Amino acid sequence: MTNAAVQSDHGVAGQSARRSVVVAIPTLDEEQSIAAVVRSLPRTIVARVIVADGGSRDATAARAKAAGAEVIEAGRGYGRACLMATMAAEGADIVVFMDGDGADDAASIARLVEPIRSGRYDFVIGSRARGNREPGSIAWHQLAAGRLAGWAMRLLYGAGYTDMCAFRAIRRDALLELGMRELTYGWNLEMQMRAARAGLRILEIPVDYRRRRGGNSKVAGSLIGTIRAGARILATFARISIETSRRARNHSVSG
Repeated sequence: MTNAAVQSDHGVAGQSARRSVVVAIPTLDEEQSIAAVVRSLPRTIVARVIVADGGSRDATAARAKAAGAEVIEAGRGYGRACLMATMAAEGADIVVFMDGDGADDAASIARLVEPIRSGRYDFVIGSRARGNREPGSIAWHQLAAGRLAGWAMRLLYGAGYTDMCAFRAIRRDALLELGMRELTYGWNLEMQMRAARAGLRILEIPVDYRRRRGGNSKVAGSLIGTIRAGARILATFARISIETSRRARNHSVSG
């Protein structure tokens, strides 16, 4: 199994030297849930919480700040918010990404972080497909898209992901070296593709998923949102696949 292969979790245990962990939460109009999400984070593990707000028209930013998070104005775009939070997490060793709608279980953060702290992995991603899902928490086409993307990435890189779940942890220095460019909902897929191509040590673990505690889904909440997100994800996959093919040809020519 190569470094690019996604390995399954067979139990991660043991203590290691403490590494600074920052949780990054991109938000947009999630005032109903964000305070509870911030307060649910295990502060014995998490050093800082950065909420990257994409221009909420409600009280999301104020409630996040009152709950103890640092709030930055990121501008529109899911990927832009993630990138801005990554840059703001200066000094952190590990960045954990999660959504602000309450669907992710903060209790799983320890399981995402520990394999990186132990030095065995660089990137740990949660899989809703392999975890317990509350009825109505995720649409069938989202699960199908994750499986399809995972199959395609296995063909390209040998990395058999089962999901494109936003709940994930990665070494910050490794993330910065990936050269992330996607500023929309293609961010998660781009990270997975670039991580596999770069040969990062990747682990996928099952995570539980709940129905969102507030706000409306920007992806699955409407037909238009689903179509737009799907088109963006397909465009991201095509762009990085072409980039990978060109690199391979250039390497072959130079070799």
